[in-house]
Amino acid sequence: MATAKGRRKAARADAPTRLLEAALSLAALQGWDDTGMAEVAAEAEVPLAEARGHFASKAALLAAFVARIDQAMLASGAEELGDEPVRDRLFDVIMRRFDAMAPYKDGIAAILRDLSRDPAALACFAAGPARRSLDWMLAAAGAPSWGPLQPLQRKGLGLIFANALRTWLRDDSPDLAKTMAAVDRGLARADSMLRLLPRGRRPAAGETADAAES
Repeated sequence: MATAKGRRKAARADAPTRLLEAALSLAALQGWDDTGMAEVAAEAEVPLAEARGHFASKAALLAAFVARIDQAMLASGAEELGDEPVRDRLFDVIMRRFDAMAPYKDGIAAILRDLSRDPAALACFAAGPARRSLDWMLAAAGAPSWGPLQPLQRKGLGLIFANALRTWLRDDSPDLAKTMAAVDRGLARADSMLRLLPRGRRPAAGETADAAES
């Protein structure tokens, strides 16, 4: 049977999770811009001083949330697809990410809506947490680096994911058929665009979703 001291220790250890979930819940209810750290701490029942120790700002809190989605995606077994083509592995990784995001869909929608009205905050998010997530998605899919063209590789995946994300936010079907179709179209479009590159500038065979094989 857990002692009172043990329960207090467990509660302290769980404070970051409570803060993150409170932030997403409040964002869904009232928007991200109108959600302050004091409200988040109160909703999570975490003293404000302790909340400050975990997350120095809303930007830090958002980055931690994105990192948790990364972790859930990576822990969901993407390595089981090692024998599949890169395109299929990317498709699976993207859908696993949407699965991890599903419980927080309304909060994510509110955050993205408010970030879109704040170019500076959006730029910081894109250059930090979003960029790291794209790198982890490529790693989870086992996509070899494109070397000097790696920024193009990351940007391409970012566009595919962003387009699919817009569909996902509106997709209320139980099987996410519309979202899967959007991901598939994005990957197919990337293949087509890569085929237009001169052979000398294409990534090496096997480094993208089948595009370099033709």
